[in-house]
Amino acid sequence: METAAAAQLQHAPSGTQWTIRSGGHEAVIVEVGGGVRTFTSNGREVVSGYEEHEHAVGCAGQVLAPWPNRIRDGQFAFEGEQQQLPLTEPERHNAIHGLVNWVRWAAVDVAEDRITVEHDLVPQPGYGWPLRLRTTWSVGEGGLRAEHEVTNTGDRAAPFGLATHPYVLVPGVPVDELTLRVPARSRLLVDARLLPIGAARVAGTEYDFVDGRRLGATVLDTAFGDVDAAADGGSQVDVTAPDGRGVTVWADAAFSWWQVYSSDTLPADRLRKALAIEPMTCPPDAFRSGRDVVVLEPGSTWRGSWGIRAI
Repeated sequence: METAAAAQLQHAPSGTQWTIRSGGHEAVIVEVGGGVRTFTSNGREVVSGYEEHEHAVGCAGQVLAPWPNRIRDGQFAFEGEQQQLPLTEPERHNAIHGLVNWVRWAAVDVAEDRITVEHDLVPQPGYGWPLRLRTTWSVGEGGLRAEHEVTNTGDRAAPFGLATHPYVLVPGVPVDELTLRVPARSRLLVDARLLPIGAARVAGTEYDFVDGRRLGATVLDTAFGDVDAAADGGSQVDVTAPDGRGVTVWADAAFSWWQVYSSDTLPADRLRKALAIEPMTCPPDAFRSGRDVVVLEPGSTWRGSWGIRAI
């Protein structure tokens, strides 16, 4: 007889679904990618997710590791060894968003208001380092929270970076009408392949969101750096509607970059309906530039936390 779990695996592209609840907050965490599919606060949709019968459209809610964003030609060198990753964005000849967003994660601890999922990344062509990735998702008074741990289970140092890809929205409010605040003083300049070729200060330009301003028709798929950190080293990005409703995405000191994407290349039913607000530990193409790459020594563990709350 087919079990309920087996039936779910067969029919849901994102695999087994786990619902966590507390104090009016509810989120659905998925097996494939170990990410968040939906999050609501007191019945209000906070993230633009996807249906159970869909794939994660536009990487919605996914965990991106062991690198975020893009690597040019999928090529990089580490400790004198050249590496060639699969080109997972073939139209731009890039390797994109890591190796764990389309694999199954296992639930290792489940409670009413939280779940911990884990994936053992095996050494493979282009990335020959074994990692154990663990994420604890929880909901409570502060909204949705993600706590990440990544351990190098191998016998040599490993390059590493992590980001996540939530789309946030204010129901009924188009992206153009939202006020966006990003506490960052610079942005990366990119080429036609969306790879960095330089940097520029944002002050006085259409990319200056330090004090918050209406997005309007501005198109963003932009990495922001030189972040104004709080006393604890963390930072936050705020999205606010004219009526005062909004969403805050916060991240601790482990994340020093923000990617903001205005959904301009998504399918028509999702075009500019939500903003991807992505905390990143390092910028695009970091494995080539070396900028802010975490070097995980054998047996060492990296930790970082971020979350989303409704305003």
